[in-house]
Amino acid sequence: MSLVSPFVGLLFDGSIVGSHDLVTTPPYDVISDEERRHYLDASPYNVIRLVLGPDGTGDGGAGDKYRRAASELEAWRSDGVLVPTERASFYPYEMRFSLHGRRRAIRGLVCAVELEDWGGSIVPHERTMPGPIEDRLRLMRAVRTNLSSIHAVFRGPSEPFAAFLDDAMTPDPAATASDEAGVEHTLWVTEPNPEVATWLAPESLMIADGHHRYSMALRYRDEMRAGHGPGPWDRVMMFIADAAVQEPPVLPFHRIQTRGPHEPSGTRVRDLAEVLETVSDEKLVYGSAALEDGLLVHRIAEVPGTPPTVCALHERVLGDVDEQLRFTPDAVEAEDAVRDLEAVAAFFLPPTDAARIRDVIDRGERLPRKSTFFWPKPRTGLVIRPLDLDVPA
Repeated sequence: MSLVSPFVGLLFDGSIVGSHDLVTTPPYDVISDEERRHYLDASPYNVIRLVLGPDGTGDGGAGDKYRRAASELEAWRSDGVLVPTERASFYPYEMRFSLHGRRRAIRGLVCAVELEDWGGSIVPHERTMPGPIEDRLRLMRAVRTNLSSIHAVFRGPSEPFAAFLDDAMTPDPAATASDEAGVEHTLWVTEPNPEVATWLAPESLMIADGHHRYSMALRYRDEMRAGHGPGPWDRVMMFIADAAVQEPPVLPFHRIQTRGPHEPSGTRVRDLAEVLETVSDEKLVYGSAALEDGLLVHRIAEVPGTPPTVCALHERVLGDVDEQLRFTPDAVEAEDAVRDLEAVAAFFLPPTDAARIRDVIDRGERLPRKSTFFWPKPRTGLVIRPLDLDVPA
């Protein structure tokens, strides 16, 4: 695996900002416009002002939002709203949550990871789009800071890594937050242990969430190397978890077909609840909803192929309408789009798992864009990595 290293992080000062619930957010790309307004109203120090601030209307046009983010970040640092750690550190991170009535926890480590071009020991599983990469690159040029952690998993299991996290999570944490879904996020600050890199050396990392941010980091690295040589831009902030030990939930992104042809197929079922009870990644069963003679009709169908179901669905059913798709992790939202005549059809997928996704990668393939929704997601703002406090390699 690529080299992992500690870094000097910025942490919100709770005596100034209050609860971290008020100043942290999910990753930028799952935040709706309504949610963005909520975070803007939650606190003058909410990290949304850095990662997804309102568009500018001044002389600089839309570019104003990137300059405003840089100015806001500089002010927060100067005013002590964000405080650097005393030394370069590792940041153990835990997410506690309930899923299907069962209490669970995902543990991992936030650290700096040496960037590699795609195809080495850091591998993607989804395709990317140029627009989000360019947006994040313009922000990075302005703030010169990793504002959120890319989320990655390795196959595992690694017993030494698990033992290290157990020990590191014994003292009082540095920050805690609860999110909108009731997930409890906890961050610790711990002394760097050089053995961590040794334990993880045989592993390769699969990007679970943050493909666009990783692609952006590669472009920014190349830009900075061209003018300045090696430096902190050669690394990126990442949350790393052991997929074998943690078994991170991989929820589906459902498909909303906004236009184009749709031919209903499969067995008619009662409603969305029955669809979601029936879909199966192992059996390659997906669901659909469409208006038939003016009525909202739900169906389930089996598609030939190899799991995960999303790959087979795109190969056999959605290949010709890929450009007419939008995506949501909310099945009700997808159904409503059909009911409200905003879409010709919705397609409902089952959850999958990290091992099946990794199998796709090992075959030299990638999943369609927005195929998986690793959940829960690390909270943006619990720790921030400014490049100017990092020591160049």
